Amino acid sequence: MRKIIGSLIIATSVAGCAGMPPPQPSSQLTVVADSQGLPSPHRSDLGAADRPALIGPLDTIGVDIFNVPELSREMQVDASGRISMPLIGTVDARNKTADELARTIEDALKGRYVRNPQVTVNIKSSVSQVVTVDGEVTEPGLYPVTNQMTLMRVIASAKGLNEFAKREQVVILRTVDNQRMAGLYDLGAIRRGAYVDPPIYANDVVIVGDSPERRLFRDIVSLAPLVAAPLVAILR
Repeated sequence: MRKIIGSLIIATSVAGCAGMPPPQPSSQLTVVADSQGLPSPHRSDLGAADRPALIGPLDTIGVDIFNVPELSREMQVDASGRISMPLIGTVDARNKTADELARTIEDALKGRYVRNPQVTVNIKSSVSQVVTVDGEVTEPGLYPVTNQMTLMRVIASAKGLNEFAKREQVVILRTVDNQRMAGLYDLGAIRRGAYVDPPIYANDVVIVGDSPERRLFRDIVSLAPLVAAPLVAILR
């Protein structure tokens, strides 16, 4: 037991002294010296590239038909992705943007019920545009996806990593053209600027890996509190 604890003390001390190295310049990262200061971003840098917001089951939308208030309403998309409208009946809203659904409703009304209909659709709230965060984070769960959502931001939304997280083993699961794909990422490398913080999209699943070494250290500390007390003081 003492040999194991001694080895852990040495390993932890070495890791603590090493720390995280400063960012290094690369083709994807320009490192600016403190004395120079970072330049101000341009206006185009302040916004992310537009991602289409798709309507999904149980989202709440508002449908406004110009000059026809009796047909305008706020409604929830049902579990199958459909809505029900007066005069035209059931409309499939699933995987449509707000503009696409507006054009669909206009086409259904045109010529038969409303002359030259002008329809506006707004997504009031969305429960379908979410990312699942699981594994060794403080608060696993479902989090809404915005245009600027990235891996680091979704980890922050989940209140960060817990004490057992393995920073170099973060997996993003994604479906592309009905094919399941997985990407492995290293949060430490992203923080150092080794590569860009990857974007996160709706229906992604982010899984933060577990570090057995950290759990072993916790177990040893709990089994030998008297021996480990000085180590805890050193770590702090």
